[in-house]
Amino acid sequence: MEEDAEGMDRLDMDGDFVGGRFGRDGEFYYESRRERAPQTRDDALYGVFADGDSDFDSEEDEASRRRRRRKRRRDEAEPDLTRPVQFVSKGVTDPQQPEEEPEEQRPGLGQAASSSRTVAAEEDAEEDQEEYIDLPTGFGQRIAEGARARREEKERQEESAKRRRKAQSAGFEPGKPAPAPGSLESNAKVAKMMAMMGYKRGEGLGKNAQGITAPVETTLRPKNAGLGSVEGFKEPKAFTPKEKLPPLPPAPPAKKEKQRWSKKASVKKDQVMTKNELLARRAEQEHDEQPAFVQKVIDMRGPQARVLTDLKGLSTEHEMEANDVPMPELQYNVRLLVEETEADIVRLDGQLRREQEKVASLVREKEKAAKQEALQKHQLQVMEAIAGVLEQVRVDDTTGLLTLGGLLKTFQELKLRYEEEFKMCSVAWVACRFAHPLLIRVFQGWQPLQNPSFGLEVMSSWKDLLQGDQPYDFSDATESMAPYAQLVSEVILPAVRISGTNSWEARDPEPMLRFLESWERLLPPIVLHSILEHVIMPKLTAAVDSWDPRREKVPIHVWVHPWLPTLGQRIETLCHSIRYKLSSVLHVWQAHDSSAYAVLSPWKGVFDTASWEGLILRYIVPKLQMALQEFQINPASQKFDQFNWVMIWASAVPVHHMVHMLEVDFFSKWQQVLYHWLCSPNPDFNEIMNWYKGWRGLFPPELLANERIRMLLTSGLEMMNQAAEGLELVQPGARENVGFLRATEKRQFDAAQQASHRAVPGAAMSDMSFKDSIQEYAVDQGLLFMPRVGKFYKGMPVYEFGTVSVCIDSAKRLLYAQLQEGAERWSSVSLTQLLEMNRMARPR
Repeated sequence: MEEDAEGMDRLDMDGDFVGGRFGRDGEFYYESRRERAPQTRDDALYGVFADGDSDFDSEEDEASRRRRRRKRRRDEAEPDLTRPVQFVSKGVTDPQQPEEEPEEQRPGLGQAASSSRTVAAEEDAEEDQEEYIDLPTGFGQRIAEGARARREEKERQEESAKRRRKAQSAGFEPGKPAPAPGSLESNAKVAKMMAMMGYKRGEGLGKNAQGITAPVETTLRPKNAGLGSVEGFKEPKAFTPKEKLPPLPPAPPAKKEKQRWSKKASVKKDQVMTKNELLARRAEQEHDEQPAFVQKVIDMRGPQARVLTDLKGLSTEHEMEANDVPMPELQYNVRLLVEETEADIVRLDGQLRREQEKVASLVREKEKAAKQEALQKHQLQVMEAIAGVLEQVRVDDTTGLLTLGGLLKTFQELKLRYEEEFKMCSVAWVACRFAHPLLIRVFQGWQPLQNPSFGLEVMSSWKDLLQGDQPYDFSDATESMAPYAQLVSEVILPAVRISGTNSWEARDPEPMLRFLESWERLLPPIVLHSILEHVIMPKLTAAVDSWDPRREKVPIHVWVHPWLPTLGQRIETLCHSIRYKLSSVLHVWQAHDSSAYAVLSPWKGVFDTASWEGLILRYIVPKLQMALQEFQINPASQKFDQFNWVMIWASAVPVHHMVHMLEVDFFSKWQQVLYHWLCSPNPDFNEIMNWYKGWRGLFPPELLANERIRMLLTSGLEMMNQAAEGLELVQPGARENVGFLRATEKRQFDAAQQASHRAVPGAAMSDMSFKDSIQEYAVDQGLLFMPRVGKFYKGMPVYEFGTVSVCIDSAKRLLYAQLQEGAERWSSVSLTQLLEMNRMARPR
């Protein structure tokens, strides 16, 4: 291995520096760099293979080395002053020791420099002689031997000079005796190295000089002797110094350097943290901080960018440098190791927790699976039991041994024992399948209208068994798909349809009402809806269509009103037909016929408000107004026929219409009669008071509760009090009638001017709209003007002008009237023509 490695370059730096050493602070110091031989072309080209094996190659290499050495010496001896100055780095030197350089490695001044140049010249001469003198003769051999002898002598002198220099560098003076062979001082290189490490002669080794000062004496043991005692051989004694050196003078006290890295250094030790303490601290920090948002910070101050999630420990390195912390690199590395260890502990703890949660989840899943397995086993047993019971029912049904009571009892026991499975498996439908033919046999020939209570007990038992057994269907059609509803619609509903269609009369509602009342709790809503839609409503509609109020002796409300709670909104269809029938009769009705009140008044709460008010205003109020207008007030011979005809309708006619009618057509005449009676000579106030009380007693309570009626009656009482006190009476309506009569005369004059026109001009009533002028004209003529709810003609609303239906085109200012009731024949008319149509429509 040594032969193979010979001639190869070493990769260390031992030979790169001269006088190199390590200081106490760990820094490497050197005196100068060692110069290396320049690399030749062959060295660059062939590397380690450039050297040959022949002597010729060796001699050639040696000659080339000599030439290079001479050239380098010449360059050093004769510097080229024309070249620019070049600065060469000398390295780091120890500031505590002077720079020393071997004499043979640096040029000196004066004699040393000249001597070095002389020696170099002599060597060059000798080398030249050795290079050029190569004679084979004896003379040449003597010359060569002489040159070799001189060279050997020179080498011995140089060797002795080197030893002297080494001794001087090790601390020995020239005049002193040489050190003993084998001692520390005999080896200059070792002595120099020990001196560099702080060793002083005569002191022991170690920091406190506690080591030995002399080498250990050795004694050669006999041949083939072991470690035990040997006869005739004395073991070496304990070491005693051969000579006692004089004590060295005490060194001057040096400044004690701070201990940085030693076992005795007074450094506060960190408390050791266990894994549990670390995890507990991290948990507390996470619980206290709980950052809502983690912001990343990129630290680019070092050689590599770091991504930080917090600013903790960001300036630790700078603090350590500022506080002169010993060994910051080591502490940094230790801190990194600690942080990595903490991170590993946290990561492993998280993995452990996840694994524990996974184990707990698997345990729960296992328990859940075990419960499901037990439940499924139980359900399987229950299913087998139910299947066995159903199989026995099927066998009994096939053999004809199955009865309705036994079937009901069997399924009741199944529902009681296995309620959930009874619902989940829809066993109720199976029960319906077996019960359907048996119930058909029971209700065969049943007349529900004649015997409505038949089968109630049987169907009640089946309802308790089957109803409410569809808990898994929440759709709107759940009731229609219920087993009990299906059973009732197939067993009970056909019999009710047959009896209701064939034998029931709508004018006799009692049989059907008794049946519905008896089966109200047992009929599902869908079955009841079917009976109302397909049995009752067709019968009632046909009866209402065939009803004739002029011939029927039984009022229609007698056989229609009992269905109001049951029919609900369906009654609106019948009310429309009933209103049409009543309108055809009331068109020719007279106020003295009280039968109209008996027929019409029961429908006040049935018809909607708009329809009822429209019917009353169109057919009743005009006839009552005519009766009041014809009514005469005569205290001497009073007849109350017309007044009583009106008072009968007090509860049917809306109050505000009744009050307006009485104020216009009754109280105006009544106050005039009272005024003239009080103005007569010697009036009898007792008689007048009795007359007043008699009239007050004729008003029904709903009219006396009206404020306007009370005020009109109170005005008559005040007139009586003024007359009794002897005060002058003012004729009722005298002040108001002046303006009223003038306005009436003006409107009548304007209407007379417009009689020849088909439209009402806008110049006459420019201060009001076209519709308002028509309404005001109707009020002046004592005619009712009100809209007909829901009635339109060509998109325009229809109004009642007295007894004629009119429609107003405000854009064209035209007035249209319906020429015939019930026919869509309309024509534009004037106000005069409209008044004539109302006059012709009044009965004579």
